[in-house]
Amino acid sequence: MVNEKPNKYENLPIPTYEEATSSRPTSAQSHVGVGEASSDAERQGLLGRNDAESRRPWRGGLSGYQPPTVESARSSLEGDHFLPSSAGTSPRSSDEALRREMVEMEVLDPPIDGAVGSSTIRNQISKRITSLTNTLSSIHLPFQFRFPSFNWVRSRLPENRIAVWVNVGRFVALLLVLLLVYTLFVSDVFPVGRTGTGQTYDPESVRAFVQGQVDETRIRDYLERLSAYDHVAGTEGDYVLAKWVEELFAAARLEKVELKEYRVYLNYPRASGRRVAIIQPPDMAWEAQLEEESAYDNPDTYQKQSLVFHGHSRTGNVTGPLVYANYGSRDDFRELADRGVDVKGAIALVRYYGTQGDRALKVKAAELAGAVGCIIYSDPAEDGFRRGDVWPTGRWMPSDGVQRGAVSLMSWIVGDVLTPGWASTKDAKRISKEENPGLVNIPSLPLAWRDAQRLLQALKSHGHKVPADWIGGVPDIEEWWSGDHTSPVVHLSNLQDEEEKQPIWNVLGRITGLEQKEKQIIIGNHRDAWCFGGSDPGSGTAILLEVIHIFGELVKLGWRPLRSIVFANWDGEEYNLIGSTEWVEDNIQDLRQNAMSYINLDAAVTGSELRVSASPLFQRALLHVLDRTTDPTSNQTLRSIWDENGGHIRGLGAGSDYVPFQDIAGTSSLDMSFGGPGFPYHSCYDNFEWVKKFGDPDFQYHKVLAQVLSLLILELADRQVLPYDFKAYAFAVKGYVDDLEAYAREKGAPMKEEGLGGLFDVEPLQRAADQFMRNAKIFQDWEQEWSDVVYGSGGFESNVLTQHRISHNSRMANFETHLLDLEEGGGLPGREQFKHVIFAPQAWSAYDASYFPAVRDALDEGNWNLAQKQLEKAVAILNKATDKLLH
Repeated sequence: MVNEKPNKYENLPIPTYEEATSSRPTSAQSHVGVGEASSDAERQGLLGRNDAESRRPWRGGLSGYQPPTVESARSSLEGDHFLPSSAGTSPRSSDEALRREMVEMEVLDPPIDGAVGSSTIRNQISKRITSLTNTLSSIHLPFQFRFPSFNWVRSRLPENRIAVWVNVGRFVALLLVLLLVYTLFVSDVFPVGRTGTGQTYDPESVRAFVQGQVDETRIRDYLERLSAYDHVAGTEGDYVLAKWVEELFAAARLEKVELKEYRVYLNYPRASGRRVAIIQPPDMAWEAQLEEESAYDNPDTYQKQSLVFHGHSRTGNVTGPLVYANYGSRDDFRELADRGVDVKGAIALVRYYGTQGDRALKVKAAELAGAVGCIIYSDPAEDGFRRGDVWPTGRWMPSDGVQRGAVSLMSWIVGDVLTPGWASTKDAKRISKEENPGLVNIPSLPLAWRDAQRLLQALKSHGHKVPADWIGGVPDIEEWWSGDHTSPVVHLSNLQDEEEKQPIWNVLGRITGLEQKEKQIIIGNHRDAWCFGGSDPGSGTAILLEVIHIFGELVKLGWRPLRSIVFANWDGEEYNLIGSTEWVEDNIQDLRQNAMSYINLDAAVTGSELRVSASPLFQRALLHVLDRTTDPTSNQTLRSIWDENGGHIRGLGAGSDYVPFQDIAGTSSLDMSFGGPGFPYHSCYDNFEWVKKFGDPDFQYHKVLAQVLSLLILELADRQVLPYDFKAYAFAVKGYVDDLEAYAREKGAPMKEEGLGGLFDVEPLQRAADQFMRNAKIFQDWEQEWSDVVYGSGGFESNVLTQHRISHNSRMANFETHLLDLEEGGGLPGREQFKHVIFAPQAWSAYDASYFPAVRDALDEGNWNLAQKQLEKAVAILNKATDKLLH
């Protein structure tokens, strides 16, 4: 029966004073204090070490390559330990409870101790909601509104028609409500823009939270686990780590966590298939040891070391006279030819680093000079005892240390060399590895100076004495000679297993944004290593996992960024940036449309000097973050140290996983690290013990870099206006143009202003750079106008202004994409995979950046017509991109 007295209510009993005061308020009962929340956050630590369970056996190391088995994927979280609760029975507990109640009722302000805990953020939002509710409930209207009665209408309708008319009335009422809501929002009575900076929590509290939550002990534990055994790409150790990382992604509440597999070309050494030996004359017969000594005094079952080899090297079994060619640059081989030393049919011996930093290009230069094989050794003048104390008493490479590494030509092709330009899925088409533009065509091996010493001694009196700058740091070499066709004959064998469809595994997860969920800020680091990978890449992976853990805590509290954040752990980077490149090629259209930024970590901590390579767009955001972070040694801000040392953002070459993002997808990219004078690069001596003794003993620089990364993510993903610095970019481009003109003159290009048939004219590019500076100023000044309007109106943003801001952000994010040469057959001539007209690796110096690379490539070849044509193309693309900033 219908209640005829809707306003009637039952009387509630009034409690006595004793009853009213016998229990705590509900708010106090449900409140979680700072100490409790901190303990709960600590209990999320995922890195315990139970030797029997957390380390899984694998087949690798000295017993040769074995693919991973399914059994290896057992959950690696079984052995995790959790920190005990900090809750106790302290006599101060009642006082603390009372303080928490008073803070909850806003009688007292919450304590400030430098770090904002999770409960503090939760309190802030709950207090705001409570305050708003109380405010609304306190409003008393001066009149009482009553809906009119329609009983007279119902009394006149036929009984069988009442239900129909009720439904019609409801439908009309719904339309009126929708119309009212639409009118209110379109007229900006209730703007959809959020107050202040527009995020679910106060942005400053979020920044303080992520900065205060970084735990160096947890980072240390992550690194110890990551570097416990060797994990070359595609091996069982790599797969076990991939599954563990996947579990950590899921534990941090990331969305769409996946283990993405690609099938790629990889090679693996055979234990008995490699040899370097002097075979003629017989009285000089000798054979290199090849392998490193054990990096650990008492290695456990799992600390087997990977074999010494070159990734993507050519299989071969060759002999020839030995010739020493310094650093193995093309100029070095030309100098040998000028001295009458014929390299054809020889085995070239070269040293790492120097005038040719890319090991693959050393082998390629030897191949082009006619050599049938190439040996690259680690010289102590570059990374050994000539630089300082060696392991185990110092940071430098010992005499038996060997620098492994890939010799695929990553300045020409990145990613899987059998699928250049498209993703290497299981059934993808593949090109042949024979005469492949991404591979060298002669066998090669790396060598320790312990072994190279005997080869260098054997060259005495053969060929010519070398120039002073060719003399290295290997001891006990009486005289340094070049060698020639009369040199002792060396046997170089490199027999290996080659897999054209070897699985590798990227791990990905995301946090979906609130305002523009399709737009992505991507953070990546590779997992695979040539051996234990303490610094490279373990330090970067450990920091990435810590940052993911912290952002997982934010997600648990209900926080969401304005734009989506994608975290990635790449595989196969050490071979040829494979995992990242295949994922980019697999998602190329989405990335060109929606990727806003890519941040990369690799060998993240090997010292205390901050190094940043990036698109100039990041300058303002980077400096803002450096202002907030402190160097753990000097206690100065990183910004002050950066300024004192004349810090500047370097160019992006081909050193790590940012290459496919910046140069193929057109995603503005940044790579950062704390570097040192040197470390045992790509050897088994780069392990957890090295990091603990020399790299970062207290893990304080790991902690600071995690803070920098976390804050930079917030700058890019959660600021209403994307903090890109177009004025800095335009200024940088002006400098690039000046450098290009100087480079052209150095190469002897006929400059147009010199008359008499000059072909090369930089003036159009100078004008385009000037126009960029003008457009950049106009475009960036809008941000100040937006700030004046929004904060001048109490922090409210109208619908129209919101849409303008979103469009402004999209134009910023699209700028690098508009700098791609995407016409049919576009890209750098001969290196068409690279599309960016301003940035690319140098063709013959992959680790170095090249500005206006297509023009420089043509200048290097002395093709003035092609250089001018590529310059004019760059002008057209740059003008179009800068025009789209404003129109």
